[in-house]
Amino acid sequence: MKKIIFTEKAPAPIGPYNQAVLQNDTLYVSGQIAINPKSGNLEIDNLEKETHLVMKNLGAVLEAAGMDYSNIVKCSIFLSDMNSFGIINEIYGSYFEDNYPARETVEVACLPKNVNVEISCVAVAS
Repeated sequence: MKKIIFTEKAPAPIGPYNQAVLQNDTLYVSGQIAINPKSGNLEIDNLEKETHLVMKNLGAVLEAAGMDYSNIVKCSIFLSDMNSFGIINEIYGSYFEDNYPARETVEVACLPKNVNVEISCVAVAS
């Protein structure tokens, strides 16, 4: 059965979608950007802080579903500039202990609200 996941600890959707959908043991998390869930403001002036906020927003949605980063099996990373890959990759990697998820990273022409990075994931309950 499909269950909608929502938490106030992550940004509210800015369109016709949900933060995440849980189907059986699989969680599909919508792309997260660097919107501060408390203020509703974008935080994109510093790439390192932006990337950490994106990962924390993902973590908040995972937590709302009773999961954490270790449950992630697949991530999609969208960058506005592939030259930022090194910085984002290092920060992204710091959120995992081992057994990294599958992943693709692509550069796109434009992201919502002109952010630098957006990350979505699929997680499976253990």
